[in-house]
Amino acid sequence: MNALSASCARQRPRDVESLVTGRPTRDGAGVRLTRVLTADLQRRLDPFLMLDHFASDDPRDYGAGFPDHPHRGFETVTYMVAGRMRHKDSTGGHGLLDNGGVQWMTAGRGVIHSEMPEQQEGRMEGFQLWLNLPSHQKMCPPWYRDIQSPDVPEFTTPDGVRVRVIAGQSHGVAGAVHRCGDEYPSKPLYLDLQFSAEQHFEQALPAAHNAFVYVYRGDLTVRGQQRATAVPLQHMAILGREGDGVHLQGRSGTRALLIAGCPLGEAIAQHGPFVMNTHEELIQAVEDFQRGRFVR
Repeated sequence: MNALSASCARQRPRDVESLVTGRPTRDGAGVRLTRVLTADLQRRLDPFLMLDHFASDDPRDYGAGFPDHPHRGFETVTYMVAGRMRHKDSTGGHGLLDNGGVQWMTAGRGVIHSEMPEQQEGRMEGFQLWLNLPSHQKMCPPWYRDIQSPDVPEFTTPDGVRVRVIAGQSHGVAGAVHRCGDEYPSKPLYLDLQFSAEQHFEQALPAAHNAFVYVYRGDLTVRGQQRATAVPLQHMAILGREGDGVHLQGRSGTRALLIAGCPLGEAIAQHGPFVMNTHEELIQAVEDFQRGRFVR
């Protein structure tokens, strides 16, 4: 075993607690997508609120995009695997998200934005993850950052797995975005893993973190302390809470997301694109939006 593998070897890799099949749906102006992390899993996978996977070669499935819509109280992380998406928002933020790029937006106290395809044909594929904000950050100023593909840190393990580090840290490589410290206690980890042969990947996970794996190419196996669990294409494996890491085995062509974060342990009150802590805060969010208070 080489030094890197030895330093990252886990003594107690987590088992799979359950497998989840995504639900086909439409959002925005009719974009066809698969909702993987749904509202009924928000408490179990705190601090994550939602994960959508959109993927199609047919422009009728994505061409209408996501016209102007509001958000308050959380962050959106959009990761493009293929295609081009234009972002514009009420703070004046704008940018083009291209193949391999990431858009990280903190809605905070309120923002209105749009995400519209800039292509008439070809494949459009990517993910949007909703990351909850702690109560003391829900009314923070909106913030937006485009991270182009060359600026997403990546490395290849000695076993040959290519790892893109969108957030957090893996094998000593810091991600494109850091959310840590008392200000952002969720400390998210977001990795895109690409296997080119029969290969293994191990990642340390803090004991407090909730974690899951989503397979979007091929399939893989989670090798836990008690058992090995096969995870098929377009399935999410929720990892159990016991253990200090995860051990994955993939094959040529397998691609998967590994996402983890520290739960906030706060009440979740959601009404569509508004996520607060109380019903009263939701009423205020709707009123503020209707009165145009989301526009600077």
